[in-house]
Amino acid sequence: MNKTTVLDRDIDRVLITEDEIDRLVTDIAAKIDNDYKDSEGKLLLLCILKGSVVFMGDLMKKITIPVEIDFMKVSSYGSGTESSGRIKIILDLHRTDLSELDIVVVEDIIDSGKTLSYLTEYLRLGGARSVKTCTLLDKPSRREVDFVPDYCGMEIPDEFVVGYGLDYAEQYRALPYVGILKPEVYAK
Repeated sequence: MNKTTVLDRDIDRVLITEDEIDRLVTDIAAKIDNDYKDSEGKLLLLCILKGSVVFMGDLMKKITIPVEIDFMKVSSYGSGTESSGRIKIILDLHRTDLSELDIVVVEDIIDSGKTLSYLTEYLRLGGARSVKTCTLLDKPSRREVDFVPDYCGMEIPDEFVVGYGLDYAEQYRALPYVGILKPEVYAK
């Protein structure tokens, strides 16, 4: 058995197919291209590890203007499926050219909005030329702060989703689609 077949058993249903993801990423890349084509700054895609790495990998391949990449690792989740409410920077962005950077923070999913709200302000106060946010998936029904991403692939219902970089207990990231995890998997 291959890995996908085993993991597929835990999926209740596919929410977003591979083809739909590809269209969403293509649309976001086109908007970023358009917004930054005449910028005098350097475009930096800032990937929030680990979940966003798959999305950012596809996104950067579809952007046609010069782009740099970098990474931050931030934690806002405790154990299980609920956020701790605290933002902890585990891997920070260390750049001497922050004032020249148009940063697009790339996130896989937005729930409460606390992480991206915090990071946006953190990067602005750090001296970034500009900061925008990009997410593949958004759950506005879970928002706890006033936050709207600049680029959004799709709003989704309040379901526990995995695949395309999204995980549960470090599993399911490699699924090529976004699926709804069966509750019995995470309710154990």
